Amino acid sequence: MESSHALINIPGVPVYVTYSWLAMALLIGVSIMVRMSLKLVPTGLQNVVESIVEGLYDFCGENISHHWLDSMFPMIATLGLYILVCNLFGLIPGFDAPTSNINVTASCAVPVFFATHYYGLREHKAAYIKQFLGPIQTIYALPLMIMMFFIELIGHFARPITLSVRLFGNMLSKHIILTVLLSLAPMFLPVVFLGLGVLISIVQAFVFVLLTMLFLSSAVDEAHC
Repeated sequence: MESSHALINIPGVPVYVTYSWLAMALLIGVSIMVRMSLKLVPTGLQNVVESIVEGLYDFCGENISHHWLDSMFPMIATLGLYILVCNLFGLIPGFDAPTSNINVTASCAVPVFFATHYYGLREHKAAYIKQFLGPIQTIYALPLMIMMFFIELIGHFARPITLSVRLFGNMLSKHIILTVLLSLAPMFLPVVFLGLGVLISIVQAFVFVLLTMLFLSSAVDEAHC
């Protein structure tokens, strides 16, 4: 979604790309600042960053086997923090939320799709195909297995679509609703609805992380092969 009121506009560069770069620059800058001032007893910015990352790590650890946690966590955490920052940008006057553009949300969902099958093949090798054949896998159930294969295939290809459209739709609707409500009552409702916007931004980032984690976990789950 292009926006004419955006504070930062680079000629020839879409607004959503500009603010995506800004979100990446912010995350990289904070990471470098924390890395350069590491302390044994964290304080200030280091304490905030460590609390967020540790919370994400513990949450992922409850749903992903420890054998794969350290491999998957960097991607999950990066996507979660990036989406959260992009979502919150939409609440700053003169800024746009890059995640209210389908191109940005799709660029986050497609890597999840490829990573899911990469880890599945890496864990199960050729046996990974069994995840697509349904619970009954005998020669007598061959027609059912073929039908289940195409159903599962469609379901897997639908995952990046649902991931990207869900995030895009929620962030776009949040932006439109806040714009309309704040224009109707700019003196009374800003604090209430900005608080609601913060909540929506956090929840949508959490949902994306949760679904990503579940997709990756299901790909390496022994119970499915």
